[in-house]
Amino acid sequence: MSTAPRIDIDPVSFWQDPYPMLAKMRKEAPIAFVPQLGSTLLASRDDISISEKQIDVFSSHQPEGLMNKLMGHNMMRKDGEAHQVERRALFPAVSPRTVKAHWTAQFQAHADRIINGIEPGARIDFMRDFALPFSGECLKSITGLTNIGFAEMDAWSQGMIDGIANYAGDPAVEARCHAATAGIDVAIDDMLPVMQKNPDQSLLGVMLASGMPMQSVRANVKLAISGGQNEPRKAIAGTVWALLTHPDQFELVRRGDVSWLQAFEEYARWISPIGMSPRRIAKPWAIRDVSFETNERVFLMFGSANRDERHFDRADEFDVRRDVSKSVAFGAGPHFCAGAWASRAMIADVALPTVFARAKNLQIADDEPVRIGGWAFRGLLNLPVRWDA
Repeated sequence: MSTAPRIDIDPVSFWQDPYPMLAKMRKEAPIAFVPQLGSTLLASRDDISISEKQIDVFSSHQPEGLMNKLMGHNMMRKDGEAHQVERRALFPAVSPRTVKAHWTAQFQAHADRIINGIEPGARIDFMRDFALPFSGECLKSITGLTNIGFAEMDAWSQGMIDGIANYAGDPAVEARCHAATAGIDVAIDDMLPVMQKNPDQSLLGVMLASGMPMQSVRANVKLAISGGQNEPRKAIAGTVWALLTHPDQFELVRRGDVSWLQAFEEYARWISPIGMSPRRIAKPWAIRDVSFETNERVFLMFGSANRDERHFDRADEFDVRRDVSKSVAFGAGPHFCAGAWASRAMIADVALPTVFARAKNLQIADDEPVRIGGWAFRGLLNLPVRWDA
Protein backbone atom coordinates (compact mmCIF):
# COMPACT_ATOMS: atom_id res chain seq x y z
CA MET A 1 0.00 0.00 0.00
CA SER A 2 1.18 3.55 -0.67
CA THR A 3 2.51 5.77 2.10
CA ALA A 4 -0.11 8.40 1.25
CA PRO A 5 -2.05 9.86 4.15
CA ARG A 6 -5.42 8.21 4.80
CA ILE A 7 -8.63 10.13 4.21
CA ASP A 8 -12.02 8.61 4.96
CA ILE A 9 -15.10 9.42 2.91
CA ASP A 10 -18.81 8.80 3.26
CA PRO A 11 -19.53 6.84 0.04
CA VAL A 12 -23.13 8.07 -0.14
CA SER A 13 -22.18 11.73 0.19
CA PHE A 14 -19.26 11.27 -2.18
CA TRP A 15 -21.61 9.82 -4.82
CA GLN A 16 -24.06 12.69 -4.34
CA ASP A 17 -21.41 15.43 -4.50
CA PRO A 18 -17.70 14.54 -4.54
CA TYR A 19 -16.44 18.10 -5.05
CA PRO A 20 -16.18 19.29 -1.41
CA MET A 21 -14.11 16.24 -0.46
CA LEU A 22 -11.98 16.51 -3.60
CA ALA A 23 -11.31 20.18 -2.78
CA LYS A 24 -10.25 19.13 0.72
CA MET A 25 -7.88 16.56 -0.76
CA ARG A 26 -6.32 19.08 -3.14
CA LYS A 27 -5.68 21.39 -0.19
CA GLU A 28 -4.64 18.92 2.50
CA ALA A 29 -3.56 15.70 0.79
CA PRO A 30 -3.53 15.78 -3.02
CA ILE A 31 -2.39 12.15 -2.93
CA ALA A 32 -4.48 10.23 -0.39
CA PHE A 33 -5.45 6.64 0.36
CA VAL A 34 -9.23 6.24 0.65
CA PRO A 35 -10.03 2.93 2.37
CA GLN A 36 -13.69 3.04 1.37
CA LEU A 37 -12.55 2.87 -2.28
CA GLY A 38 -9.56 0.62 -1.68
CA SER A 39 -7.36 2.94 -3.70
CA THR A 40 -4.97 5.87 -3.58
CA LEU A 41 -6.47 8.94 -5.23
CA LEU A 42 -4.55 11.59 -7.17
CA ALA A 43 -6.50 14.85 -6.94
CA SER A 44 -4.09 17.47 -8.32
CA ARG A 45 -4.24 18.32 -12.01
CA ASP A 46 -0.46 18.54 -12.25
CA ASP A 47 0.07 15.11 -10.70
CA ILE A 48 -2.63 13.60 -12.92
CA SER A 49 -1.35 15.22 -16.11
CA ILE A 50 2.17 13.93 -15.51
CA SER A 51 1.13 10.48 -14.32
CA GLU A 52 -1.26 9.90 -17.24
CA LYS A 53 1.71 10.02 -19.59
CA GLN A 54 3.99 7.78 -17.47
CA ILE A 55 2.60 4.48 -18.74
CA ASP A 56 5.65 2.57 -17.51
CA VAL A 57 4.56 3.44 -13.95
CA PHE A 58 0.85 4.25 -14.08
CA SER A 59 -0.21 1.35 -16.23
CA SER A 60 -3.61 0.92 -17.84
CA HIS A 61 -2.93 -2.81 -18.08
CA GLN A 62 -4.89 -4.22 -15.15
CA PRO A 63 -5.35 -8.00 -15.45
CA GLU A 64 -7.35 -8.11 -12.22
CA GLY A 65 -9.34 -4.95 -12.92
CA LEU A 66 -13.12 -4.97 -13.16
CA MET A 67 -13.14 -3.83 -16.78
CA ASN A 68 -10.91 -6.70 -17.90
CA LYS A 69 -12.87 -9.26 -15.92
CA LEU A 70 -16.31 -8.08 -16.99
CA MET A 71 -15.86 -6.66 -20.50
CA GLY A 72 -12.73 -8.27 -21.92
CA HIS A 73 -9.26 -6.89 -22.57
CA ASN A 74 -9.89 -3.76 -24.64
CA MET A 75 -7.47 -1.11 -25.85
CA MET A 76 -8.22 1.15 -22.88
CA ARG A 77 -6.57 -1.43 -20.64
CA LYS A 78 -3.47 -1.81 -22.80
CA ASP A 79 -0.34 0.32 -23.01
CA GLY A 80 2.34 1.09 -25.55
CA GLU A 81 2.30 -0.66 -28.91
CA ALA A 82 -0.48 -3.07 -27.87
CA HIS A 83 -2.73 -0.05 -27.28
CA GLN A 84 -1.63 1.76 -30.42
CA VAL A 85 -2.21 -1.24 -32.71
CA GLU A 86 -5.86 -1.43 -31.74
CA ARG A 87 -6.29 2.34 -31.66
CA ARG A 88 -4.94 2.60 -35.23
CA ALA A 89 -7.25 -0.20 -36.37
CA LEU A 90 -10.44 1.51 -35.22
CA PHE A 91 -9.37 5.12 -35.85
CA PRO A 92 -10.72 5.22 -39.44
CA ALA A 93 -14.24 4.88 -38.00
CA VAL A 94 -13.96 7.88 -35.65
CA SER A 95 -11.34 10.15 -37.26
CA PRO A 96 -12.21 13.85 -37.61
CA ARG A 97 -12.50 13.35 -41.37
CA THR A 98 -14.90 10.41 -41.07
CA VAL A 99 -16.99 12.18 -38.44
CA LYS A 100 -17.37 15.25 -40.65
CA ALA A 101 -17.90 13.42 -43.94
CA HIS A 102 -19.96 10.47 -42.79
CA TRP A 103 -21.38 10.55 -39.27
CA THR A 104 -22.52 14.14 -38.72
CA ALA A 105 -25.30 13.90 -41.34
CA GLN A 106 -26.53 10.70 -39.71
CA PHE A 107 -26.43 12.36 -36.29
CA GLN A 108 -28.55 15.20 -37.67
CA ALA A 109 -31.09 12.79 -39.15
CA HIS A 110 -31.41 11.02 -35.79
CA ALA A 111 -31.92 14.32 -33.96
CA ASP A 112 -34.55 15.56 -36.40
CA ARG A 113 -36.50 12.30 -36.29
CA ILE A 114 -36.57 12.17 -32.50
CA ILE A 115 -37.58 15.82 -32.16
CA ASN A 116 -40.33 15.36 -34.73
CA GLY A 117 -41.87 12.86 -32.33
CA ILE A 118 -42.01 15.32 -29.42
CA GLU A 119 -45.34 17.10 -29.08
CA PRO A 120 -45.01 20.90 -28.92
CA GLY A 121 -45.84 22.18 -25.46
CA ALA A 122 -45.37 18.76 -23.87
CA ARG A 123 -43.82 18.22 -20.48
CA ILE A 124 -41.07 15.65 -21.02
CA ASP A 125 -38.02 14.21 -19.35
CA PHE A 126 -35.35 15.52 -21.69
CA MET A 127 -32.93 12.81 -20.60
CA ARG A 128 -35.37 10.00 -21.36
CA ASP A 129 -37.09 11.51 -24.39
CA PHE A 130 -34.20 13.08 -26.30
CA ALA A 131 -30.70 12.63 -24.87
CA LEU A 132 -31.02 8.88 -24.32
CA PRO A 133 -32.54 7.92 -27.70
CA PHE A 134 -30.33 10.37 -29.61
CA SER A 135 -27.14 9.07 -28.02
CA GLY A 136 -28.31 5.50 -28.53
CA GLU A 137 -29.17 5.94 -32.20
CA CYS A 138 -25.87 7.67 -32.91
CA LEU A 139 -23.99 4.89 -31.16
CA LYS A 140 -25.86 2.23 -33.09
CA SER A 141 -24.60 3.87 -36.28
CA ILE A 142 -21.01 4.24 -35.10
CA THR A 143 -20.65 0.75 -33.65
CA GLY A 144 -22.44 -0.93 -36.54
CA LEU A 145 -24.96 -2.63 -34.23
CA THR A 146 -27.99 -1.35 -36.13
CA ASN A 147 -29.84 -4.57 -35.32
CA ILE A 148 -30.80 -3.44 -31.81
CA GLY A 149 -32.92 -0.70 -30.27
CA PHE A 150 -31.61 2.41 -28.54
CA ALA A 151 -33.15 1.23 -25.25
CA GLU A 152 -31.05 -1.93 -25.37
CA MET A 153 -27.96 0.15 -26.14
CA ASP A 154 -28.65 2.35 -23.13
CA ALA A 155 -29.36 -0.57 -20.78
CA TRP A 156 -26.20 -2.37 -21.85
CA SER A 157 -24.11 0.77 -21.42
CA GLN A 158 -25.48 1.41 -17.93
CA GLY A 159 -25.05 -2.23 -16.98
CA MET A 160 -21.36 -2.14 -17.90
CA ILE A 161 -20.77 1.30 -16.35
CA ASP A 162 -22.30 0.11 -13.07
CA GLY A 163 -20.33 -3.12 -13.29
CA ILE A 164 -16.89 -1.59 -13.71
CA ALA A 165 -17.59 0.89 -10.88
CA ASN A 166 -18.85 -1.91 -8.60
CA TYR A 167 -16.00 -1.67 -6.09
CA ALA A 168 -18.34 -2.84 -3.31
CA GLY A 169 -18.80 -6.15 -5.13
CA ASP A 170 -22.62 -6.11 -5.29
CA PRO A 171 -23.58 -9.44 -6.98
CA ALA A 172 -26.77 -7.98 -8.50
CA VAL A 173 -24.76 -5.23 -10.21
CA GLU A 174 -22.28 -7.78 -11.53
CA ALA A 175 -25.11 -9.96 -12.86
CA ARG A 176 -26.59 -7.03 -14.81
CA CYS A 177 -23.17 -6.36 -16.30
CA HIS A 178 -22.82 -9.98 -17.41
CA ALA A 179 -26.29 -9.82 -18.99
CA ALA A 180 -25.26 -6.68 -20.88
CA THR A 181 -22.03 -8.15 -22.26
CA ALA A 182 -23.83 -11.34 -23.28
CA GLY A 183 -26.42 -9.29 -25.16
CA ILE A 184 -23.70 -7.41 -27.01
CA ASP A 185 -22.01 -10.65 -28.04
CA VAL A 186 -25.28 -11.91 -29.52
CA ALA A 187 -25.81 -8.62 -31.41
CA ILE A 188 -22.25 -8.79 -32.80
CA ASP A 189 -22.77 -12.40 -33.91
CA ASP A 190 -25.96 -11.38 -35.74
CA MET A 191 -24.13 -8.61 -37.60
CA LEU A 192 -21.06 -10.59 -38.63
CA PRO A 193 -22.57 -11.99 -41.87
CA VAL A 194 -23.83 -8.52 -42.78
CA MET A 195 -20.44 -6.92 -42.23
CA GLN A 196 -18.61 -9.67 -44.10
CA LYS A 197 -20.88 -9.17 -47.09
CA ASN A 198 -21.12 -5.37 -46.93
CA PRO A 199 -18.29 -3.87 -44.85
CA ASP A 200 -18.88 -0.29 -43.78
CA GLN A 201 -17.23 2.55 -41.83
CA SER A 202 -18.56 1.51 -38.44
CA LEU A 203 -16.30 0.41 -35.61
CA LEU A 204 -17.32 -3.20 -36.12
CA GLY A 205 -16.75 -2.88 -39.87
CA VAL A 206 -13.27 -1.37 -39.72
CA MET A 207 -12.04 -3.63 -36.92
CA LEU A 208 -13.15 -6.75 -38.77
CA ALA A 209 -11.54 -5.45 -41.97
CA SER A 210 -8.27 -4.83 -40.09
CA GLY A 211 -7.98 -8.47 -39.11
CA MET A 212 -8.17 -7.72 -35.40
CA PRO A 213 -8.70 -10.90 -33.33
CA MET A 214 -12.38 -11.46 -32.60
CA GLN A 215 -11.81 -11.40 -28.85
CA SER A 216 -10.40 -7.87 -29.15
CA VAL A 217 -13.18 -6.78 -31.53
CA ARG A 218 -15.77 -7.81 -28.96
CA ALA A 219 -13.92 -6.12 -26.11
CA ASN A 220 -13.54 -2.84 -28.01
CA VAL A 221 -17.18 -2.75 -29.12
CA LYS A 222 -18.13 -3.15 -25.45
CA LEU A 223 -15.73 -0.34 -24.55
CA ALA A 224 -17.34 1.93 -27.15
CA ILE A 225 -20.82 1.17 -25.83
CA SER A 226 -19.91 1.62 -22.16
CA GLY A 227 -18.60 5.15 -22.73
CA GLY A 228 -20.23 6.11 -26.01
CA GLN A 229 -23.77 6.00 -24.67
CA ASN A 230 -23.51 6.98 -21.03
CA GLU A 231 -21.24 10.01 -21.30
CA PRO A 232 -22.82 11.74 -24.35
CA ARG A 233 -26.31 11.14 -22.95
CA LYS A 234 -25.40 12.83 -19.69
CA ALA A 235 -23.36 15.57 -21.35
CA ILE A 236 -26.19 16.55 -23.71
CA ALA A 237 -28.75 16.80 -20.91
CA GLY A 238 -26.22 18.36 -18.57
CA THR A 239 -25.18 21.12 -20.97
CA VAL A 240 -28.84 21.95 -21.66
CA TRP A 241 -29.46 22.12 -17.91
CA ALA A 242 -26.37 24.27 -17.32
CA LEU A 243 -27.40 26.76 -20.01
CA LEU A 244 -31.01 26.96 -18.84
CA THR A 245 -29.92 27.60 -15.25
CA HIS A 246 -27.35 30.23 -16.31
CA PRO A 247 -29.38 32.52 -18.58
CA ASP A 248 -26.65 35.15 -18.85
CA GLN A 249 -24.25 32.49 -20.13
CA PHE A 250 -26.92 31.09 -22.44
CA GLU A 251 -27.42 34.52 -23.97
CA LEU A 252 -23.74 34.65 -24.93
CA VAL A 253 -24.19 31.41 -26.88
CA ARG A 254 -27.47 32.52 -28.45
CA ARG A 255 -25.83 35.72 -29.68
CA GLY A 256 -22.92 33.80 -31.15
CA ASP A 257 -20.36 35.36 -28.80
CA VAL A 258 -19.54 31.87 -27.56
CA SER A 259 -19.80 28.67 -29.59
CA TRP A 260 -21.84 25.58 -28.72
CA LEU A 261 -18.53 23.72 -28.52
CA GLN A 262 -17.23 26.12 -25.88
CA ALA A 263 -20.41 25.63 -23.85
CA PHE A 264 -20.16 21.84 -24.07
CA GLU A 265 -16.47 21.73 -23.20
CA GLU A 266 -16.99 24.03 -20.20
CA TYR A 267 -19.76 21.74 -18.99
CA ALA A 268 -17.45 18.73 -19.44
CA ARG A 269 -14.87 20.52 -17.28
CA TRP A 270 -17.38 21.64 -14.66
CA ILE A 271 -19.25 18.33 -14.29
CA SER A 272 -16.79 15.78 -15.63
CA PRO A 273 -18.86 12.91 -17.12
CA ILE A 274 -15.80 10.69 -16.68
CA GLY A 275 -14.69 11.61 -13.19
CA MET A 276 -12.01 8.99 -12.69
CA SER A 277 -9.69 6.62 -14.52
CA PRO A 278 -7.98 3.73 -12.68
CA ARG A 279 -4.32 2.78 -13.03
CA ARG A 280 -2.05 0.01 -11.74
CA ILE A 281 1.39 0.85 -10.36
CA ALA A 282 3.77 -1.15 -12.58
CA LYS A 283 6.94 -0.63 -10.51
CA PRO A 284 7.96 0.99 -7.22
CA TRP A 285 7.56 4.74 -7.52
CA ALA A 286 7.49 7.93 -5.49
CA ILE A 287 5.89 11.33 -5.95
CA ARG A 288 7.40 13.82 -3.53
CA ASP A 289 6.98 12.14 -0.09
CA VAL A 290 4.51 9.44 -1.19
CA SER A 291 5.83 6.02 -2.20
CA PHE A 292 3.87 3.41 -4.17
CA GLU A 293 4.25 -0.36 -4.28
CA THR A 294 4.00 -2.51 -7.40
CA ASN A 295 0.49 -3.59 -8.39
CA GLU A 296 -1.38 -1.27 -6.09
CA ARG A 297 -4.37 0.58 -7.53
CA VAL A 298 -4.60 4.34 -8.00
CA PHE A 299 -7.44 6.51 -9.25
CA LEU A 300 -6.68 9.54 -11.42
CA MET A 301 -9.49 11.89 -10.39
CA PHE A 302 -10.29 13.81 -13.58
CA GLY A 303 -13.25 15.49 -11.88
CA SER A 304 -10.85 16.96 -9.32
CA ALA A 305 -8.25 17.97 -11.92
CA ASN A 306 -10.91 19.93 -13.79
CA ARG A 307 -11.69 21.97 -10.68
CA ASP A 308 -8.11 22.53 -9.59
CA GLU A 309 -7.85 26.09 -8.30
CA ARG A 310 -4.27 26.34 -9.51
CA HIS A 311 -5.44 26.16 -13.12
CA PHE A 312 -9.06 27.35 -13.13
CA ASP A 313 -10.17 30.60 -11.54
CA ARG A 314 -13.57 30.25 -9.82
CA ALA A 315 -13.31 26.56 -10.64
CA ASP A 316 -16.67 25.63 -9.08
CA GLU A 317 -18.54 28.02 -11.38
CA PHE A 318 -19.92 27.32 -14.86
CA ASP A 319 -18.49 29.94 -17.23
CA VAL A 320 -18.74 29.45 -20.99
CA ARG A 321 -16.10 32.15 -21.57
CA ARG A 322 -13.47 30.14 -19.69
CA ASP A 323 -10.26 28.87 -21.31
CA VAL A 324 -10.68 25.10 -21.04
CA SER A 325 -7.43 24.14 -22.75
CA LYS A 326 -6.18 22.56 -19.50
CA SER A 327 -9.30 20.46 -19.02
CA VAL A 328 -8.78 16.70 -18.93
CA ALA A 329 -12.43 15.85 -19.59
CA PHE A 330 -11.38 13.55 -22.45
CA GLY A 331 -8.28 12.31 -20.66
CA ALA A 332 -4.71 13.09 -21.62
CA GLY A 333 -1.65 11.43 -23.06
CA PRO A 334 -1.81 8.21 -25.09
CA HIS A 335 -5.24 7.32 -23.73
CA PHE A 336 -6.94 10.51 -24.87
CA CYS A 337 -10.50 9.51 -25.78
CA ALA A 338 -10.61 8.10 -29.32
CA GLY A 339 -14.27 9.08 -29.60
CA ALA A 340 -13.73 12.74 -28.71
CA TRP A 341 -14.39 14.05 -32.24
CA ALA A 342 -17.58 12.02 -32.58
CA SER A 343 -18.78 13.27 -29.18
CA ARG A 344 -18.09 16.89 -30.08
CA ALA A 345 -20.00 16.50 -33.35
CA MET A 346 -22.95 14.77 -31.67
CA ILE A 347 -23.27 17.35 -28.93
CA ALA A 348 -21.89 20.66 -30.17
CA ASP A 349 -22.57 20.41 -33.92
CA VAL A 350 -25.93 18.65 -33.78
CA ALA A 351 -27.73 18.12 -30.46
CA LEU A 352 -27.39 21.53 -28.80
CA PRO A 353 -28.04 23.83 -31.79
CA THR A 354 -30.86 21.60 -33.05
CA VAL A 355 -32.65 21.36 -29.70
CA PHE A 356 -32.56 25.10 -29.07
CA ALA A 357 -33.52 25.91 -32.66
CA ARG A 358 -36.56 23.65 -32.47
CA ALA A 359 -37.59 24.48 -28.88
CA LYS A 360 -36.91 28.19 -28.66
CA ASN A 361 -38.57 28.56 -25.25
CA LEU A 362 -37.39 25.36 -23.59
CA GLN A 363 -37.89 25.62 -19.83
CA ILE A 364 -37.07 23.44 -16.83
CA ALA A 365 -40.31 22.12 -15.32
CA ASP A 366 -40.92 22.94 -11.66
CA ASP A 367 -42.86 19.80 -10.74
CA GLU A 368 -39.83 17.54 -10.20
CA PRO A 369 -36.30 18.21 -8.90
CA VAL A 370 -33.34 17.71 -11.22
CA ARG A 371 -31.17 14.92 -9.83
CA ILE A 372 -27.44 14.50 -10.34
CA GLY A 373 -25.01 11.93 -8.99
CA GLY A 374 -21.86 9.88 -9.39
CA TRP A 375 -18.14 10.38 -8.92
CA ALA A 376 -16.51 7.83 -11.25
CA PHE A 377 -19.16 8.61 -13.88
CA ARG A 378 -21.11 11.75 -13.07
CA GLY A 379 -24.13 13.43 -14.58
CA LEU A 380 -27.82 14.20 -14.52
CA LEU A 381 -30.26 11.38 -13.83
CA ASN A 382 -33.26 13.26 -15.20
CA LEU A 383 -34.17 16.63 -16.71
CA PRO A 384 -37.87 17.59 -16.57
CA VAL A 385 -38.62 20.29 -19.16
CA ARG A 386 -41.50 21.91 -21.01
CA TRP A 387 -40.90 21.56 -24.72
CA ASP A 388 -42.20 24.91 -25.94
CA ALA A 389 -41.56 25.10 -29.67
